[in-house]
Amino acid sequence: MLKLTGIYPPIATPFTPDGEIYPAKLKHNIEKLNGVNLTGYVVCGSTGESVMLTPEEKQGLFAAVAQHAKPGKQLLCGTGVESVRETVALTNRAAEMGYVAAMVRTPHYYKNLLDNVDAQVTYFRAVADQTKIPVMIYNWPQATGVDIAVEAVLRLSEHPNVIAIKESSGNLDKLKTLIASVKPGFQVLSGNAPTLFTALRAGATGGVLAFANAAPYACVTIWEAFRMREEEAGLDWQQRITTPATLVTVKYGIPGLKYAMDLNGYYGGSPRLPLVPVGPAVRKEIEAAFDGIRG
Repeated sequence: MLKLTGIYPPIATPFTPDGEIYPAKLKHNIEKLNGVNLTGYVVCGSTGESVMLTPEEKQGLFAAVAQHAKPGKQLLCGTGVESVRETVALTNRAAEMGYVAAMVRTPHYYKNLLDNVDAQVTYFRAVADQTKIPVMIYNWPQATGVDIAVEAVLRLSEHPNVIAIKESSGNLDKLKTLIASVKPGFQVLSGNAPTLFTALRAGATGGVLAFANAAPYACVTIWEAFRMREEEAGLDWQQRITTPATLVTVKYGIPGLKYAMDLNGYYGGSPRLPLVPVGPAVRKEIEAAFDGIRG
């Protein structure tokens, strides 16, 4: 089974001032991240503003990151959309480009029909039955309004092509329940930087962290402290990143994260409309929070 361990940034998509994808800046960001001991990259996740991208743009980003990623980096693709058909097609196209797993978010548009265990299991099983690479469930109820049920994850963990979940709700009790209950070998990754060290100690195998776009060294330092059983260092770094991570992943989201990337030598730039850049007061707040946290 594919092992998903360590830290993966879900790559932010750089845009030109007029909203087009900015290939030169994507190359710059990936080449800079290549110098950090990250396990790999997630392309076209929520942090990549995937819901703002056309299928053609997503495929272009898959190709570009695969071209610029350092050999040995695991490439994961964010391919979840509402229909099974389109999710499968996009996943299998990414597989042809060298991607090794697909991060698939919970469908959520028809909540009255899909926010139940049987519907969730049906969706992910139907995707996993047809994809050429393994599937990773992506749960982010703050954005989708759907929190995948523990029972659904337990049933899906029995499917040979569903190998992991990215649990981004920040609910540590749920994360611990999943770790204790899923089929042996099924992997649980944290999507929440402010609780990363606690999640790792509970048994998470790694993290897919938006914060790692702006501060990858800090995230990797927490991972290495956990791996080397350096409890004091892990707790210290977790405390250092909690405020800035909360600002740019919870409070101000992608616009705040992109400004933090600009601060730390990456290209963040503007998000795609209708998202807008943060204003002067928020920029000062982020600058203060990131003082001493390098990129």
